[in-house]
Amino acid sequence: MADQEAEKQSLGEEDAENELNYKIPKMKTVAEIQEMDKDDESLQKYKQSLLGQIPTSVDPNTPNVQVMRLTLVCDEAPGPITMDLSGSLDALVKQLFVLKEAVVYKVKIHFKVNKEIVSGLKYVHHTYRKGIRVDKATYMVGSYGPRTEEYEFLTPAEEAPSGMLARGSYVIKSYFTDDDKTDYLSWTWNLSIKKDWKD
Repeated sequence: MADQEAEKQSLGEEDAENELNYKIPKMKTVAEIQEMDKDDESLQKYKQSLLGQIPTSVDPNTPNVQVMRLTLVCDEAPGPITMDLSGSLDALVKQLFVLKEAVVYKVKIHFKVNKEIVSGLKYVHHTYRKGIRVDKATYMVGSYGPRTEEYEFLTPAEEAPSGMLARGSYVIKSYFTDDDKTDYLSWTWNLSIKKDWKD
């Protein structure tokens, strides 16, 4: 038994040692990647298939990642439940989004990558009820290159809470970030769980 524990400890020390020896390569811009191996036609085609159609000119003041909108996708909903995130976020705090209890829904996020490749994008939301955090969800969105069209990310299906105690108002604090903890967008919105869509 002691030998197994010593072996586990030794393996843990090796992992820590390997982590310390790893050096993260210098980040390359999309322009640098495109300039590399220009003479190799097959490699250029491969890069084109990976990176897609890269925007030719982008306003330098435009952020690299723009979150455009978030939609609660629910087949039972009487209409779309969408929040526009491209403008002022102050109006969202005053708006109330309604979900019927026990419905199955997904969160769809529309976003754009404008200039450089981003890796490890995440969507995180913290759910609060009466000032106390009752849930935290983190969704790995992935890594994306710049392109003119929007990307879409759809979370796995979830079921809205149900029952008398679950009904009521929730405050959601949402974050669109990455592995480097870059804050691309943070916003707060209100969700109400009701017995029916129009209660």
